[in-house]
Amino acid sequence: MSSPHASVPLDPRLLSVLVCPVTKGPLIYDREASELISKQAGLAFPVRDGIPVMLPEEARQIS
Repeated sequence: MSSPHASVPLDPRLLSVLVCPVTKGPLIYDREASELISKQAGLAFPVRDGIPVMLPEEARQIS
């Protein structure tokens, strides 16, 4: 049985159209952490079951 946060591949076409909801800047997909990183905003948005959760309140702060 897989863990609830098992890494499901993110569709590259989806990644090509997604932008940070805060800065409208580019996102970097971190497959190991299953997160979309916005360096401009300093936020990491979770990807759950292959679905990006693009809510600022769900993101974690990164330095």
